[in-house]
Amino acid sequence: MPENFPGVYVEDVSRATRTISGVATSITAFIGRALIGPVNQPATISSYDDFERIFGGLWLESSLGYAVRDFYRNGGKQAIIVRLFHPAANNITKASLAWDSLALEASSEGSWANGLAIHVDTQVDPNNPDAPNLFNLTVKNTRNDVVEVFRDLSTTPDSPRFVNDVLATDSNLVRVAGPGPSAAPTAHPDPPEGRDAFDPTNAPATFTGVAGDALASDGESLSLDDFIGSGNEDAGLGLYSLDRVDLFNLLCIPPYLENGNVDPSLLAAATDYCQKQRAMLIIDPPSDWSDAKKAIAGLATDIGINSSNAVLYFPRLRQPNPLRDNQPEDFAPCGAVAGVIARIDATRSVWKAPAGQEAGLAGESLPSLSMTNQESDKLNRLAINCLRQFPASGCLVWGAHTRAGEDGLASEWKYIPVRRTALFLEESLYRGLQWVVFEPNDEPLWVQIRRSVNAFMQDVFRQGAFQGTTPREAYFVKCDHQTTTQNDIDGGFVNILVGFAPLKPAEFVIIKLQQMAGRTA
Repeated sequence: MPENFPGVYVEDVSRATRTISGVATSITAFIGRALIGPVNQPATISSYDDFERIFGGLWLESSLGYAVRDFYRNGGKQAIIVRLFHPAANNITKASLAWDSLALEASSEGSWANGLAIHVDTQVDPNNPDAPNLFNLTVKNTRNDVVEVFRDLSTTPDSPRFVNDVLATDSNLVRVAGPGPSAAPTAHPDPPEGRDAFDPTNAPATFTGVAGDALASDGESLSLDDFIGSGNEDAGLGLYSLDRVDLFNLLCIPPYLENGNVDPSLLAAATDYCQKQRAMLIIDPPSDWSDAKKAIAGLATDIGINSSNAVLYFPRLRQPNPLRDNQPEDFAPCGAVAGVIARIDATRSVWKAPAGQEAGLAGESLPSLSMTNQESDKLNRLAINCLRQFPASGCLVWGAHTRAGEDGLASEWKYIPVRRTALFLEESLYRGLQWVVFEPNDEPLWVQIRRSVNAFMQDVFRQGAFQGTTPREAYFVKCDHQTTTQNDIDGGFVNILVGFAPLKPAEFVIIKLQQMAGRTA
């Protein structure tokens, strides 16, 4: 404000340093087949109860539910679920039902909707100007007794209660099929006093269910095309449904083939996708890896990935299956391992290796086979992380190598915590520096960038993420005429160089003992 007379003036001054916040590190995406739920639409959940409610829980035809269950058992907090569906030949994918002028279909594919039923009544406010076009709708899934009630639905497209729009946004069970009813449907007969409208013994019938020729199927086992088929990337389908997600850090693709495995071509595509998304793929061991020798022999042909954005764990986990009278079966470990990673991140941070005494697997999980130290050593050198049973500690994650961590590759991204720390820094800086775009590219901007990035790196250093006792030993940030030349400026580029000294896990603890000669005097 202008100083027009003597006095004290107060003005707000913006901060010279813009805050960069660290991103989440253990949001886990799962892709696979489920009983119910939206198809090719990522859904964020925060508990296994959410998964049961939205996607139907455990299912013998799919390993997805078991992986999500193990994720939350072992400390997972937030998951993103993508349901895929492969239609069976000559079968209906979505159940449908109709009453008078009202035609409805299930909100998603699968036989779960074969138990849908509806009851219509027209007891609406007669003083409403739109009363002739209004009706009430009750929808029930008779298989699990879930009921939805919608009042004052309208057949007028301009109405805020237009039936098509209301069901599309508020119903988990049905959608309007086609353009919608042109007039309010007639009411069903009222049920006898004291009787439920969905009682099948009512005469005349007081509800409408799915007819026999409109029953849907659960489809077939997924194929490679369901994940990465032609056109999927452009359309955002299958694996690429995750393009609509703001952030995920870990990706699990539980076995979906009839032989209990994942196609190696999908593993390769998923690894490339994770690299673009600054995420990591957790790979399950093939079902026929029954011992360490087969794992070593099949590594190149069954997996064939040496990326720092992928990790492999072996063997599978033996657990009781509640859908088979708790008989023990072997399950893919990806969900359990992702839960352990999330738990370690929450208690220790992303730069702590998700392995060792703190990385115990919860529940009744046991490795499907026991390994000797010699076998574990051979697998470790090939970057196959072992799940091992120890007498006093139970089942532990006993390895922290990325797929680039084979001894012969000599990669700087050998260790999981080092790679994940780098991904955490990259994603945080990427999001925290969006304000730089279109700013004048000169020294004042570079000063602000250095201040913001230094403040962020200093905060991470104080949390114990880097080697060194001083910031100078732990990290550096450069953004000046050396990193950004005049040619860069003319091209619209500003270059920021950030380096850090990562903490590496104490993988081999060496204890040396020496006898002391006894005193002679």
